[in-house]
Amino acid sequence: MALIEVKNAIKTYRTGEDSFNAMNNVSLSIEKGEFVAIMGASGSGKSTFMNMLGTLDKPNRGSYFLDGVDMLSLAPDELAEVRNLKMGFVFQGFNLISRTTALENVELPMIYKGIPEEERIIRAKEALRIVGLENREDHMPNQMSGGQQQRVAIARAIVNDPPLILADEPTGNLDTKTSIEVMEFFVKLNEQMGKTIVLVTHEPDIAEYCKRVVRFKDGNIISDEVKVK
Repeated sequence: MALIEVKNAIKTYRTGEDSFNAMNNVSLSIEKGEFVAIMGASGSGKSTFMNMLGTLDKPNRGSYFLDGVDMLSLAPDELAEVRNLKMGFVFQGFNLISRTTALENVELPMIYKGIPEEERIIRAKEALRIVGLENREDHMPNQMSGGQQQRVAIARAIVNDPPLILADEPTGNLDTKTSIEVMEFFVKLNEQMGKTIVLVTHEPDIAEYCKRVVRFKDGNIISDEVKVK
């Protein structure tokens, strides 16, 4: 059974009397353990597709199953629980809380899950160790470089051990050298920890780190390439 199963998804937006399909009958399966890049120009539908995968938006028609569960049938509180337990999010802008230490930022998803403080600290420290920031636990975001902040965000994304990581332009605010370092962590998460990763990017050199590249154009999937290594 695929981890992600999207079938015939259509998302229509209306602007006044006009309407357009941001997703036009999109179908895609992603197996557990895949590392997939979603590519396309602005307005291609890739962000709409990513928002649907993260259960932040719903299609007007079609279906979306995550790990065998129908996401479109769940209530908002049930979707929030799915996001907390089964998904880790990494964004272009890091989305760290500015007046909170690296350790406390990583703890945040566990607070929502109701995990006791002692266990939260242990797990947050381990997540920071995995991304090489065990010596930055007490640093605030403004005391860290962009690459370090993104690694804190990755630690936060994996601390609840979700099977799926959704990354939206995670290197968009980083220089080339730092982008390479961050992508090497994603490779590690995929190959050593078995995480399924879906990553939106417009940069071909970033997509090279992924094992599969799906390209969108005008709300349609125009290519789906699995790399042979």
